[in-house]
Amino acid sequence: MIIEIKNYTKRINKTEVLGDIKLQLLSGSVYGLKGKNGSGKTMLMRAIAGLITPSEGYVSIDGQILGKDIDFPSSIGALIERPAFIDYYTGKKNLELVASIQHRISKDEIRTALISVGLDPNDKRTYKKYSLGMKQRLGIACAIMGAPEIIILDEPFNGIDDAGVDGIRSTIASLKENNRIIILACHDSNELDDLSDVIFTIKGGKIVEVSKTCKEPHGKIM
Repeated sequence: MIIEIKNYTKRINKTEVLGDIKLQLLSGSVYGLKGKNGSGKTMLMRAIAGLITPSEGYVSIDGQILGKDIDFPSSIGALIERPAFIDYYTGKKNLELVASIQHRISKDEIRTALISVGLDPNDKRTYKKYSLGMKQRLGIACAIMGAPEIIILDEPFNGIDDAGVDGIRSTIASLKENNRIIILACHDSNELDDLSDVIFTIKGGKIVEVSKTCKEPHGKIM
């Protein structure tokens, strides 16, 4: 799979929030987004997910332009900003509801996703009774269930203890090995460096630096 972002600019009320972004992202890689709050990281994730439309330029998925040829990527999971679920459903029931809308994820895949982030599929507690860390884990499980081809994780480690972080790191590594495109934003620079093949630093809605880790990179700025 190839994600191509070509001259992507987004303006809101005449304010440019993304400016002339040019990137190519390939399967089997983790791409880190680095920048301060308000730099444009989340907006770029929303653009790739098809949740906003450009003022100029485009995002294409394997040659199909978002908003023109297709509305959204056909295989994507995303945790962008804070997770949001139904308070009086269990974690498993919430994921089953999402899966029923997508028509592509089995109950076994839901169980696997829950276990991979350290949640018990048989836990009868409702989402309202979850701790902050459990809510974050459920958001990650929702993003990765069914192993979609594109996975977007915005600050996935918020509120999660060290043991949980280690498990999620392993899950991200496994998804990469299964040829997924993973886009990750994280305030912890060490985590971002360890997990990413290429890091894009964003400032004022523009890519100002591209850093390659010691791993073999699979993407480029165009």
